[in-house]
Parts: sequence; structure tokens; C-alpha cells
Amino acid sequence: MNTQEVYSNKSNEELLQLYKETDSLEIKQELVMRYIYLVKSIALQMRDIYMSFSQVDDIINEGVIAIMSAIDKFDLEKNVKFETYISKRIKGMIIDLARKQDWVPRSTRKNTRDIEEAVSTLYNKLGYYPSVQEVTEYLNITQEKYQESMRKAALFNVLSLDMVLAEAQENKSGVRLPQGEESEQPENQLLRKETAEVLAQGISELKENEQLVVSLYYIDELNMRQIAEILQVSEPRISQIHTNAIKKLRKYMQKFNEERESKNVSRIL
Repeated sequence: MNTQEVYSNKSNEELLQLYKETDSLEIKQELVMRYIYLVKSIALQMRDIYMSFSQVDDIINEGVIAIMSAIDKFDLEKNVKFETYISKRIKGMIIDLARKQDWVPRSTRKNTRDIEEAVSTLYNKLGYYPSVQEVTEYLNITQEKYQESMRKAALFNVLSLDMVLAEAQENKSGVRLPQGEESEQPENQLLRKETAEVLAQGISELKENEQLVVSLYYIDELNMRQIAEILQVSEPRISQIHTNAIKKLRKYMQKFNEERESKNVSRIL
């Protein structure tokens, strides 16, 4: 039985354990091949983020490098699935690339602004939030273009919040940490917990309908149309509620970042 056949009979968990014991390059390559599907899947799911500055193949290549690094850093004793661990690292890698670029095309910004202005104009004229059909007819665009624009707008808002959260994780006090895996350090664990608590507090201060939309969108993973059907309001109204909620959360987290950074500076001085 050759080496590849031996590996094929082992589960991913067994191979991870074997790699930690042997540090074998062949095992590492086998693991990368087994998880490359995850890189491709995430790269396609998040393509709207990097379309303006990178290609899918480039993101996949970066993702493979991220997997190779994750294999070395993954702690088998932690109660976390490796798939979950590397998924977060790959998404984080894409978000980090987006943070360094003006990744939202001007056309997307313009389309979103046009839709928001149309909704506002029609609301003032009709006295109620317009339907998707009323908005698209007013703008003389297809519903497909409307849906695409709103999807990208939602993605922009979510990524903007993600970037603020990432900044919160990066705002460290400047105190040198002891050696070891950075994510295991007590200070980083405390910071992650604090960030989560601040975000939860921010959500609790949203209006009831904003909390509900955030919950249905991110926890129940429903789309805007499904949420609109549940709440029996128009889809543009749901999009507006979602946008307002994310803007408030982003502002809330930015305030937290600024206050924390100010405390860190005062501590250093």
C-alpha cells in the first residue's frame, strides 16, 4: 500500500493528529488538498468584496497559504472544528485585503444612493414605504438589478462593521505579551470577550424592529425578501431598517474603539 492510500484511509482529524506528531510535508499537502474546496467555496461566496481589485484564482492562492499556516497553528485540544477555524481565517484574510482597498465600486455606491433617494422620494409622495416594483419602475431598472444593488449594499454595511470589529481586536495596549500562540493570551481572550459584550450591548440599544431584522438576517440567515414577508412590510423598508441598524452598530463600535485607544494612550503616558 503506497503513502497516498494510507492517507486516504484516515479521517481529517486523524491526519491532523498525525501531522502534529510527525510534521510531515506530505501529510500537510494532503490536508491542504482536502480543504481546498472550502477556500474555493468562500472565495466564490465573497467575490463581491474583491472583484474590483483581485481575481478568484488569486484569492484561492492566498487561501491555500492561509490553510497551510492554519494547519501549523491549529490546537487539537481546543473544542473547535478545524473547518470552522480555517473558514474564519480565510474570511479574515479576504476582509483584511478589502480593508487595504477601496473595494466598493463607484457604480455600486451610486446605485445604492439612487435607490435610497428613490425610496425616500416615493415615501414622501405615497405616504408609505414603496414596494420593490414601485422603486424599480420609478428608477426604470429591472428587479434583478435592484436585488443585486441591495445585496451589495448589505454586504458593504456588514463588511464595514466587520472591519470595525477587526480594529477593536487590533487595538492592544502595547504591553508585550509572553511567548506562545497569540490567540491563547489572556489579554486577547479578554479583548474578544469585551468586544462581544460591547457589540451585544449595542444590539440591545437598537429599536425593536432593528433588533428583529438583525436577528432574522444574521442568526436565522433569512434574506431581505423573506424577512419582509414575515414582518409584512416592503422589502425596501427591511433594507432601510437593516442599513440603519448596521450604521448604528458601526458607530457604537467605533466609539468603543476610540475610547479604548484613548485609555491605552493614557496608560502608556
